Amino acid sequence: MKDLVSRCPIEEVMQVLSGRWPTLLIYYLKDGTKRFSDLRRDNPTISHKMLAFELRKLEAAGIVQRTEFGGYPLRVEYDLTPAGERIVPLIDALGDWWEEAAGAEADGTRETESVGAPQVR
Repeated sequence: MKDLVSRCPIEEVMQVLSGRWPTLLIYYLKDGTKRFSDLRRDNPTISHKMLAFELRKLEAAGIVQRTEFGGYPLRVEYDLTPAGERIVPLIDALGDWWEEAAGAEADGTRETESVGAPQVR
């Protein structure tokens, strides 16, 4: 990893997973192998350039595996590595936490501000 302020593993993982797209790409790859066009369809607002950049970043981190199949046109598929599969429960837990916290906020059942639930507006 480059430009690390500390040797904290959280800082390292956040450099890989921060931003709008990396966790979404992992989320969509959790169901199995996808082609580039499938990932564009799953994330219609991501540009071609940004998708390629994020997939390369996840591949370099050992989270995503890229497989090329010869022929014309070239066919490329992406899937999670075993390390990437280990991240899926964490992403699912974040989604569950958000749904629970946002639901509590919407219902007015949140007990305290210090719990760390999101501010939904």
